[in-house]
Amino acid sequence: MKYVFDTSPLADLFRHYYPSRFPTLWENFDVMIKAGEITSTREVLREIEDREDPLSEWAKSHEELFMMPNAQEAKFVSEIYRVAHFQQNIELQKIYKGGKNADPFVIARAGVLGITVVTNEKIKPNAAKIPNICQHFDIGCINLEKFMEGENWKF
Repeated sequence: MKYVFDTSPLADLFRHYYPSRFPTLWENFDVMIKAGEITSTREVLREIEDREDPLSEWAKSHEELFMMPNAQEAKFVSEIYRVAHFQQNIELQKIYKGGKNADPFVIARAGVLGITVVTNEKIKPNAAKIPNICQHFDIGCINLEKFMEGENWKF
């Protein structure tokens, strides 16, 4: 495995790269999933399930992508929240909406597996966003464009 996907780049794939218009992209993406080079977490699936769009339908047919956190990942999540500043990552809005917050699980999976997070969040000074937390724990973090560039995809 090489990459752990957050919800945002998956949503952007469906928003901008329609499967019927970019079939090669989707074939490449499926090959990487089957090869175990792309993974995600059950918490990302939980965020996606609330949507009523093609991403939600696609996710239901690709449940093997969305792994249940293991004990090591759960321990890593607790390490993230031991940093007081990162406790801001638990936003009240997410708690009000049923407590769905995939961020720490995405980061923990990448940290445990030693792979790169793909998110469209941007690093912000003094923030508790995915790139900030990845930087703190020395975990690779890129956006969707950098993922495609790294895989040398051109469409």
